[in-house]
Amino acid sequence: MHLPKAPSPDDVSDGPESGMAARRWARSLYWRGWTVSQISTELGIPYQTIGSWKRRDGWAKAAPVDIVDDRIEAKIATLLDKEPFTEGDMKRVDFLMRQMERTARIRKYTESGKEGDLNPNIERRNDDKAKAKREEKRKNRLTREQWQALLDDFHDHNFGHQKVWWEQRDQRTRKILKSRQIGATWYFAREAVAKIAEAVLAGEQPRNQIFLSASKRQAMKFRREIVGWVKRVTGVDLKGDPMMLDLSDLVDEAGYPLALDPVGLYPLSTNSNTAQGESGDFYFDEFFWAVGFAQLRKVAAAMATHTIYKRTYFSTPSTKTHQAYAFWSGEEWNSGRPKNQQQFFDLTHKALKDGAIMPDGSWCQIVTVHDAVAQGMGDLIDVEELRVESSEDEFRNLYECEFVDDAASSFPWRLLRPAMVDSFYTWRDFHPAHVEVPGLRPFEDKPVWLGYDPNKQGRDDAALAIIAPPERAGVGKFRILDKYKLNGLDYQGQADRIRQLAAVYNVTDIAIDVTGGHGQAVYEIVRRWFPQARKIEYSLASKAAMVIKAQNLFRTGRVEFDQGWTDVLQAFMAIKPTLTASGKGVTYTSPRNGVIGHADIAWACMHAFSNEPLDVEHAASGAGASVVAFSD
Repeated sequence: MHLPKAPSPDDVSDGPESGMAARRWARSLYWRGWTVSQISTELGIPYQTIGSWKRRDGWAKAAPVDIVDDRIEAKIATLLDKEPFTEGDMKRVDFLMRQMERTARIRKYTESGKEGDLNPNIERRNDDKAKAKREEKRKNRLTREQWQALLDDFHDHNFGHQKVWWEQRDQRTRKILKSRQIGATWYFAREAVAKIAEAVLAGEQPRNQIFLSASKRQAMKFRREIVGWVKRVTGVDLKGDPMMLDLSDLVDEAGYPLALDPVGLYPLSTNSNTAQGESGDFYFDEFFWAVGFAQLRKVAAAMATHTIYKRTYFSTPSTKTHQAYAFWSGEEWNSGRPKNQQQFFDLTHKALKDGAIMPDGSWCQIVTVHDAVAQGMGDLIDVEELRVESSEDEFRNLYECEFVDDAASSFPWRLLRPAMVDSFYTWRDFHPAHVEVPGLRPFEDKPVWLGYDPNKQGRDDAALAIIAPPERAGVGKFRILDKYKLNGLDYQGQADRIRQLAAVYNVTDIAIDVTGGHGQAVYEIVRRWFPQARKIEYSLASKAAMVIKAQNLFRTGRVEFDQGWTDVLQAFMAIKPTLTASGKGVTYTSPRNGVIGHADIAWACMHAFSNEPLDVEHAASGAGASVVAFSD
């Protein structure tokens, strides 16, 4: 082996540096297996001096890492002194330097006992950057104190009827028929989180919470309520869809780990193909308006098959012809049972005002607007104002939980039901969130038609519908992409809002009713920047034509709208044929109420539909056309 030149014996002295080279050389030889006598002879240093160095420096007690480090250092020195210094020597030196880094880590680990000092990968996993990244992934994490704060805030803000719902939270099945605007969605979104908080604080494993709505858009209301509430109370911004809550770091009051698994908050639409696979407590929102309820209830029930899971159904009433009515009324439960085993379901408000257990084991309740006001909502709801703004039939339906008789409607439930789709999954080319994002177009460059129904009789209930026309006239489907209530705006403000929305769509037609109200003024402003705007003047003939056109579109399955839009459904259902004052003609009217106005959104849609002629299907099918054959 090639060894570097040994230090001169003349370097030996008692100074702190002059004898250091010889001393290190002697130590290195000792660690290579040389005896003190051999080292003395090799270096020409007295035996007694070598022996003294050995005792004082503890050569015989050296750690293996010190010996390895010395050998690597000697090898590097040998290679660096080598002539010529080749590329291979350079690679060897690089390899040996990396070995020295490893021995340095071993030495540090021996002193600290930290695995991160030994393994650079572990060290990187525990550095500030890695910790920040892990913290980013674990955003949905609340402390015990934050869970307590949520539970306290939940109880502090409930009204009387909501406190009753909380008392009945452990019922296996709850069915609640409710008035509009009494805070049901707001409450049940918070109840789901409060139940998780209650379990966590008791040291128990919480259950998943599942929210079923008529559409994904509607289901996301639960998510928005939860995110906003948790952010306000704790400062934590929940993320994800579903939102998985990290419970891994929670401890009990004594400081011992609870070892809880993550729990999820799942907002789902009532699509039988997607609303399955999860297990937990579920909340079925507006189940009286869900399409295909019978099938969806089977899917929903499967989510809560185990008896530990709770099922909550709540909704405003729709019609008695809806599939959910048999579920509510007990007809479904009694069906197929012998007459002597069938039982009566008392569905009167008197029987269910405070809630009652029904023969099928479910807890049922009816909560009218009067009940909600009597239990604390009087400062938020003016019943007399609602009564003035509504027809008697509409008031009983919307606020007193009476079911609608749609037999006289021009657009009964059975006609409208096939048009209801989950737009989130069905319309993959439409992105409503892009409306508010500068530079983005929610429907790209595809054409849309706008229908506008002005406010009449001094009411601020103007409506604007954005309709995607069929790609092929007379054959394809109309899609009601979006809808807006232009409340609180004068005619200039309404025209400006129409222009603002038109800027993000490729608008090819705008239809404006100019009969009364702000219609004429809005039309005059809009046509300045959209000269081809159509003016609609109401008459018996024009209203009949629009209704007949819309009926035909629904009957032939050529209309789609989001199944969470119960206001669109109610607006069309509110339109009924009535005799004119003279009794000689038929017109179409819609009693006003505070939710759907004079069916404004329905009329706005029909204004847009009218851009397609009544006989377009006849023309599209080629009926009546002659065929001329040519031959050679």
